[in-house]
Order: sequence, then C-alpha cells, then structure tokens
Amino acid sequence: MEEPATREFETLLSDGASDDDIPLTLPTEGSHCGSIRKGCDPFAQTQRSKLQHRRARINQQINKEMRMRAGAENLFRATTNNKVKETVALELSFVNSNLQLLKEELEELNSNMEVYQTDSEAVNVPMIPLGLKETKEVDFTVSIQDFICEHYGEDSSLYDKELKELMELRQAMRTPSRNQAGLELLMEYYNQLYYLDQRFFPPHRNLGVHFHWYDSLTGVPSCQRALAFEKGSVLFNIGALYTQIGARQDRSATAGIDRAIDAFQRAAGAFNYLKDNFSNAPSLDMSGPSLCMLVPLMVAQVQECVFERVTLTTQDAHFTCQLRLAQEAARVSDVYLLVQQTMTQPLMKDYVPFSWASMVQVKSEHFRALSHYYTAVALCDHMSSAEEEEAEKAFLQFYVSTPAGPSLSQVLQDAEKRRKLGKAHLRRAVIRHEEAMRVHGLCKILRKMDILQDVLSLTHKRSLDKYSELDREDDFDETAEAPEIQSQTHQKPDITAPNFATVQVTDIFQRLGPLSLFCARARWGPVRVICLQRGEGGLGLTLRGDSPVLVAGVVPGGCAAEAGLREGDYIVAVDGQDCKWAKHGDVVHMLKSCSDRGVELSVVTLHSHDTQVERRAIMLSHCSDKENTRQRLLGGAKGQSSASLLNWNRKKKREGGGAAKRLGSTFSLSFGSIRDTEAMY
Repeated sequence: MEEPATREFETLLSDGASDDDIPLTLPTEGSHCGSIRKGCDPFAQTQRSKLQHRRARINQQINKEMRMRAGAENLFRATTNNKVKETVALELSFVNSNLQLLKEELEELNSNMEVYQTDSEAVNVPMIPLGLKETKEVDFTVSIQDFICEHYGEDSSLYDKELKELMELRQAMRTPSRNQAGLELLMEYYNQLYYLDQRFFPPHRNLGVHFHWYDSLTGVPSCQRALAFEKGSVLFNIGALYTQIGARQDRSATAGIDRAIDAFQRAAGAFNYLKDNFSNAPSLDMSGPSLCMLVPLMVAQVQECVFERVTLTTQDAHFTCQLRLAQEAARVSDVYLLVQQTMTQPLMKDYVPFSWASMVQVKSEHFRALSHYYTAVALCDHMSSAEEEEAEKAFLQFYVSTPAGPSLSQVLQDAEKRRKLGKAHLRRAVIRHEEAMRVHGLCKILRKMDILQDVLSLTHKRSLDKYSELDREDDFDETAEAPEIQSQTHQKPDITAPNFATVQVTDIFQRLGPLSLFCARARWGPVRVICLQRGEGGLGLTLRGDSPVLVAGVVPGGCAAEAGLREGDYIVAVDGQDCKWAKHGDVVHMLKSCSDRGVELSVVTLHSHDTQVERRAIMLSHCSDKENTRQRLLGGAKGQSSASLLNWNRKKKREGGGAAKRLGSTFSLSFGSIRDTEAMY
C-alpha cells in the first residue's frame, strides 16, 4: 500500500510540469549521439569509494532490519497468543538494537569529513561536506517498451539502443567523479529526466517504475513511483557534490578560496531550489526543515572562506585593517550561530549528526575568539598618532553598543587605556577558545581530526601569549568586560541557483518525433496506411507545416479523400521512410517523386483530451520554421532555467506561469509572425 505522500507527490508533478517547459536543446533528425560522460569506476579502491561502499552496505542492512521490524510489528499486533507476543517482543528488541548500532555506524561514516578535505599542508579549519544519496538500480526497459507499443503504436524493439543508453546514463550517474565532469554527468541525467517525463509519464497514469533512494544521513530507504522523487534526489546529489568539491579545495591561496566560495554558493543554490520546488519529500534529508538547515550551513561556509581570503589579502598592518578582520570574524561567528539554532529545532535535533552540531558550535566559538583577538591586536600593536582620527571614525560603528566608561576618543588617545581594553578583548578571546576546545573534546569524531586540533591549539596559544605580553604585575584592577563587536562583511554570500542550460542534452528518444506532439499527454488514433495514386487533378490534398507535416485539407471526391485520408492527419512516414522530423519541402518532394504505382502514406490522427497539446499542435502546424523559432526563443532563456525547466509545486506554477510563457512558449507568437506554407498538391 502506497503512502498518501506519494499520491500527492505525483499530483504535484503532473500539475507542475507544464507543456510550456522548454527542452534544453532541441533535437534535429539524425543529430543524436550517446553521452560522453561516464561515472567513476565503482570498483576503484579510493578512500572515497571505500567510504561509499561501506555506506551502501550499511544502507542495505538498515533496509533489511526495517523490513524485519515491520513484519515483527505486524505479527505482534495480529497475534493473540501471549507466548508468541513475548517471543516477538524479544525479537523486536534485538532488531531495534541492531538498527541503532547500524545508524550509529552510518552516522560515523557520514561525519567522516577528512576523506573530502584537501591534501594541502596548509592548516585550515575543515569544512562540512555531504555524502551522496545512494540509490538502487532501476530498470526502465519493460515499462517504457510497453508504453511505446501501447501509446505510440511502434515496435519497441526498434528503441533498444535508446533504452540501453538511458540505463547506462543512470548507472553512471550513481558514481559521479568529484569534479566538474561529475557535476555535468548529474546535470545531464537531470536534464534528460525532462524528456523522459514528457515522453513516458502521462498526468493521470503511473508508469509502474519504482525509484529507491536512501537518506543521505540516516540511510533510511524511501521508495516512490513519482518521477519527481528521482529528480529531487538527483538535484540533492548535485548540491552534495558541490559541497565535496568545495571542501577539497586548497584554501591556502586565493584561487582555491574563490573556487571553494563558488562551490558552496552553488550547493546553497541547489538546496534552495530543491526547497522551493519540491514538496512532501518522503525522506528527511530533502524535507523543508533539513533544507532550511543546509542552505544557511553552506552560506556560513562561504562566509568562512571570505574571511580566509581577507586574511590572506590583508598584508597591511594598519589599525583599520585589523578592525576589518575582527568584524569579518564576528560575521562568520554570527552565521554559524544561526546554523546552530536551526540544528536544534525539534525535527533536526535528533537527525543532524552530533559531529556536525559540534563542528558548527566549535566554529562559532572559534571565530568569535578571533574577532576579539584581532581587536586587541589593532588596539595595542597598530595604533599611531597619525591614525587617531581615522581610528575614531572606524570605532564609531565597531561595537554593537557604546561601552561604558571613558569615551572611545579618550581610550584611543591613551596608550594605557588601549592596553586595558585590548587585554579585556584578549580575555574574551581566551575564554571563547577554551569553550571551542571543550566542545571539540566532547565529540569523538572531531577528536580524530588532527588538523582541527592543530588550528584550535595554535590560535588558543597565540591569544594566551598575547595576553601574557599585555599582562603586568601591577595590574590589580579587575579586567573590564570587553564590549560586543558589530559583525560586518565586505562580501555577502550569493545563493547561486542551478543553471541547467549549461549542460546541453539531446532527447534520447527523439526518434519518437517532435516532443510538441509526440508526448505522453497526447492521445493518438492507430497508424493508418493510405495508398495514394495521382489522378488528373493531382493527389487532392493540402499540406501545411513541417515536423510533422499536417494534412490541412482534402478535396472532396479527390484521390486522397477516396483513399481515406482525412483533414487533421499527420504524415509520419512515406513509403516506409520515417517523416516525423521531415521538413515540408522534403515531404512534398517525396510525394511528387512517386511512381505510377502510387505512394504509401502512414498517418495518425491526434485525439487528445489535453487542450494545451491540441492548441500547440494547431499553432505549430502553421509554422514552417518551427524549431528555428523555438531556438531563437531559447536564446533568452539560457540563464533562467529555474523558471523554464521543472516546477513541481502548484504555488510555483501559478507564480511563474507568466515567466515560463515569456521564456519560450510558442503560444506567445502572434499569428502574423508565423510564415504560412500551406499548399495544395
């Protein structure tokens, strides 16, 4: 029995994927070639592949234990025998214990951040990457073959090559490489799902293909028949792969930092797009609360990279430069504090790995300590008389509120007061460093990360040394409390939405015909074979448009009418030669070249109940240069794929309907702009 969320999910999919969606590249006859992108070798024994294999094995074990638990629970509810109930209850306790152990083992694997970090010798705080969602193999073959035979009326064996290519593409997508090629592979499959949806997934019928995906963090399996689940899972993996690419960058140079910033911004964009366009997710990792946690987590990591770049590029030791570093560090601390708050929400508290929550808290404390350290350095080491006026201006917006006691101008003019204020900031820095080290020590997984231990120890020692340098034996006054620093950044992170048009794809099943007519929403009559012989008055028919050519009229009593040809028929083959993609002139040439024995036409009639398909069919039949017209329209939509590709949510469809039509709907063309090619033969 399928869960209610699945049924609603399928409804959202059918409502959201409108006929106004624009393919990423329009196919031309004979232009199709297989994908050149391949996945990683699943048997390659790299650290990352070993980790993925272990995750897959644990996912399968969790799946098995959950099936056993479901069966035991059903038996416990059904039986009235007390002895049987006791036995089942004992068995359930063992199963639950095994599940808990497996989930803890999986959490440790998911928390393994070191595998994804850079091999550079530079000492940087590690980033938090996501592991990819695992999926079972899916066999589209039988379902698509049946649909081709039943819906399109064609011999499905003619499409074995296309089916094989689709299966190979999905298999490769399961093991993408951790670079641009891997991202393009996932994007290619994601874009190909657009065509698959339009070709084989009608709005009010289920194809019967089950998509199995495992939760990225818990390993809990989910299975749905909605193609939207497949799309959402692939999009999640695109975001997860961006996090791995960002974490592996060498951030000891500005070029590596810029690449990391770009990767984390794109990861945030992928998760944000998923949150806005995907509802009723069956797995918790793609739920609203989870995505609302992942987006700010990626933004926080971008902000951390911005701070690292400012640190690298700030060679000037002036007072204002040190204040800028302090405010940038305070900004990083603030955004990690926001992430920490989202991780403590009711649904997320028991879901997020403990190592993630610990890492976020460590970073919040660590960067707050750095902000106080750089403030102390600015006050005590980089203050000259020439800078006093500039320093006073900078200090006006430096603190959250004006500190009690002497005015800031008096503090800046007095070296002793500056020393005491700097010492107060260092005291706050040391306290924050010690709190970061305490939280770090509570997490077993973080304790294993040597590089994190090195960073925390070095910065703590640096603050202690500076405090000792400023401390004096005659300091009997109690150290004042340092005021809170106002966070500020000179580069706000951008959430970069995914641009699906960057990876050009061609419909694998383009031989079925132009997608505008030969789609799952259309309803066709059976293929009819018409034998025509030219009479004295010609063939007696009027043709219009191309790809495919429409029979716009039949002369009463003429050869075509007597042979059974009807107005509204589409010519799909002439003498056995496929003509779905043929141009008007090519079909006319084939008809005029017929011998005395006549010509054999294969025609179909559109009997669609989908008014959008009918409307599109009528309008496209007037356009001799239809595909070129849509290509021109696509030119304006290259960078706006989020509005033009896949919207699953009813709300989004209503809000974005106008944008979708502006981007590429042929219906936006006036009749006066369409060149008519109707002619009688």
